[in-house]
Amino acid sequence: MTKDTDSREIVLDVLMEILEHSAYSHLILRQALNKYQYLDKAERSFITRTVEGTVEYLIQIDYVIDFFSSTKVKKMKPVIRSILRMSVYQILYMDRIPDSAVCNEAVKLAAKRKFVGLKGFVNGVLRNISRNKETLVWPDDSVRYSVPAWIVSMWNQDYGTETANTVMASFLENSKTIVRLNSSKAGKDEILSSLRKQNVQVAESGISEDMVILEKFDYMEGLEAFQKGYIQVQDISSALVGEAADPKEGDFCIDVCGAPGGKSIHLADKLNGTGMVEVRDLTEYKVSLIQENIDRCGFDNMRAKIWDALVPDSDSVGKADIVLADLPCSGLGILGRKPDIKYRVKAENLDELASLQREILSVVQTYVKPGGKLIFSTCTIDKKENEENFAWFLENFPFQAVDLEEKFKDQFQIDTLKHGYMQLLPGIHPCDGFFIGVLQKKVE
Repeated sequence: MTKDTDSREIVLDVLMEILEHSAYSHLILRQALNKYQYLDKAERSFITRTVEGTVEYLIQIDYVIDFFSSTKVKKMKPVIRSILRMSVYQILYMDRIPDSAVCNEAVKLAAKRKFVGLKGFVNGVLRNISRNKETLVWPDDSVRYSVPAWIVSMWNQDYGTETANTVMASFLENSKTIVRLNSSKAGKDEILSSLRKQNVQVAESGISEDMVILEKFDYMEGLEAFQKGYIQVQDISSALVGEAADPKEGDFCIDVCGAPGGKSIHLADKLNGTGMVEVRDLTEYKVSLIQENIDRCGFDNMRAKIWDALVPDSDSVGKADIVLADLPCSGLGILGRKPDIKYRVKAENLDELASLQREILSVVQTYVKPGGKLIFSTCTIDKKENEENFAWFLENFPFQAVDLEEKFKDQFQIDTLKHGYMQLLPGIHPCDGFFIGVLQKKVE
């Protein structure tokens, strides 16, 4: 068994879990990479890229297979379907691997998985695609960008075709690894020096002094700066939540849907050893993720707590200077990082999620003291969950929008900043798709 085939078998097993058994791509891929940590970096990179790329381009890949195969994708045996999908991704998007090698390895893989009788079928379909790949024409934007048609239609309506296409194209670009520096733990020079000692390439984000882009590293967990709690993996958009919250030293903050704790750690860092950030989430598992991050970063002004955001907490009423409500959402702003979301989410889910958000907001707004702030954020770009709920909240509760123009005008030209919120769009803005709204409780 060659090392190369080993890698392809791992890819096949991971894709079967994701595409046939609905496992979450980022979780199942991480488990596989941890299990096969002994493989060299090139092999792990191959596994990561092939899995992520196949999931990302799935609609397009299935269109190509259906175009060249007499048996349609939906009628195929799951193993054969997955072998073809991962192979078509390699043929279309991985130039370093010769098409002939892709075809040969796919045939071997089919035989290894006891489908000797289908070797000829696999070989024929793939070689046909390889011969004709330069002639492929996409019938519509759904296939071109591999986004379900209903989402394309919604974004065309909400943002216009040009912006929608820019957003969808950006999801297909490689996501950068961005970290935020915990500046209360160590100075920037010390943190960057630690990273560079381990041969990590560091580039400025261009948005914030405390946000940097990391490249050429192997394992995040292997970096001294990560182990010491000097850095927190966090996209720029997510870190802007802490900037928008703008806590003052001594503030008491509650993060009501906080796992795995990145935004709360930012608040604790900004509090500079003062105040308290109470991070809550629904399950023991999620709270354990928060606790891991608290322990790694060593913040004494943080605590984690299991609490359902829908359940009123009478002890917290009127106590918080800041309530951070990073609400459950459709996740349509982070398809570049979690591409399987686009195949899971259905149109009716958006109404359900918008309704759930309203229920949570109705409960947690009571925790804000007069003059305190509620930060409402999501990682989606759906108007129902974002702008419409922001407007609904202002109509129904004694809060006013906080003008964000002064704080963010140098970074973003967004018309709605003065109205208390911003909708960040990937491809238009240098970050994930994210909504951030800031509301202040009126003083009676």
